Amino acid sequence: MQAQATSPRSGLWIKLAGLAVVAVIAAVAFFKVNAGNAAPDVTFTKLDGERVALKDLRGKVVMVNFWATSCTTCVGEMPQMIETYNKFKDRGLDFVAVAMSYDPPNYVLNYTETRKLPFKVALDTQDKLANAFGDVKLTPTTFVIGKDGNIIKRYVGEPQFTELHQLLEKALAAA
Repeated sequence: MQAQATSPRSGLWIKLAGLAVVAVIAAVAFFKVNAGNAAPDVTFTKLDGERVALKDLRGKVVMVNFWATSCTTCVGEMPQMIETYNKFKDRGLDFVAVAMSYDPPNYVLNYTETRKLPFKVALDTQDKLANAFGDVKLTPTTFVIGKDGNIIKRYVGEPQFTELHQLLEKALAAA
């Protein structure tokens, strides 16, 4: 008895079908927490152990930035994130920097203290926050959430800060 060989074409179709399934799953995850959708109902645990529920920040514009100390783009954009926060915090901007699960907590604490990060810094030790925001894997990924709790914009990679500031101006001026 001989096993039937599959043709190279049928193997290609199987691979393409598999890729299509992966693309659909990724699209569902992406659109689940993208612009116009409600931000997930999550609670952040800050470095000092204090818990902050995202729903308790309603009425403010909130930036949630997923980052890591090992991410060169994250570290490179952090001074501009600090500048952005300082520019808009008195007008109602809140900011949570979420360290990825693979980032050692002592590295995050050291970075936070030596750079004097002025905003909330949370640990995502079990990927619960990253999963809630659509299975965030790439850093930096930043979400801008409106006063109503809906996601206004998702940035993957470093944002264009001029455009981000314009977006924040508009979001903070909204009723």
